[in-house]
Amino acid sequence: MTAQLIDGNALARQIRADVRARTTALKARGIEPTLAIILVGDDPASQIYVKHKVNDSSETGLNARLERYPAAMAENDLLARIHALNADTAVHGILVQLPLPPQMDSHKVIEAIAPAKDVDGFHVSNAGALMVGQRGFWPCTPHGCLKMLDSIGYPLRGKHAVVIGRSNIVGKPMAMMLLARSATVTLCHSATRDLAALTAQADVIVAAVGKRNLLTAEMVKPGAVVIDVGMNRNDAGKLCGDVDFEGVKNVAGWITPVPGGVGPMTRAMLLVNTIEATEAAAR
Repeated sequence: MTAQLIDGNALARQIRADVRARTTALKARGIEPTLAIILVGDDPASQIYVKHKVNDSSETGLNARLERYPAAMAENDLLARIHALNADTAVHGILVQLPLPPQMDSHKVIEAIAPAKDVDGFHVSNAGALMVGQRGFWPCTPHGCLKMLDSIGYPLRGKHAVVIGRSNIVGKPMAMMLLARSATVTLCHSATRDLAALTAQADVIVAAVGKRNLLTAEMVKPGAVVIDVGMNRNDAGKLCGDVDFEGVKNVAGWITPVPGGVGPMTRAMLLVNTIEATEAAAR
């Protein structure tokens, strides 16, 4: 068996085309969808992520305003800037790129963003809405994973999903989204006892730990769907995920590549959240 690839690049292109059409419709009404992106410091990975987000926005016609600040910026100054953006009716979405410098409390900063402009979906109001099944902005990475499952027509009802990664960014929201689709979900982390025994029973595995080769072929049920959220580097310096791709692709039924899988979908869902925030503000 050789797994079929879930092409995140191709699916993201389709989503961007939809966002482009919705952006054009809003501009025809005199409304310019605008995303404010705040980057504090010079973290190399963050600079790359932000560059991709700005490029994706430009491709759809969405206005991405990148604001760069030094790593020494005071937390109060960042909070003041966020409050100003909250009050700016020309700005529809606000994204603060993580991680932040050590002098800043990331939770406090995220909570300063108005929930209606929290297009990353990290504010407690949006997280709470997800927990109780109400409308809100879903975190972009798990939302992108769910879209990938939808793209292959995979029915989740009654299936067993194992999510490896307990963070509030991916693990817990992913588990809640799968539960909402009537899947049975086991939420784990890399140190979970007998992890292989759990994953070997799973119909869907989402690996989101940031540990290279965490998931190997013997840990995967034949025909399972494997979603790799990990971002690591191999010995040659090339980007890779949490999954031993070469081994697992010979067991799984479907698998996402790294790069070209979850990454482009995460950025695509940011655009979707931003256009939805704009449409909501325009009603």
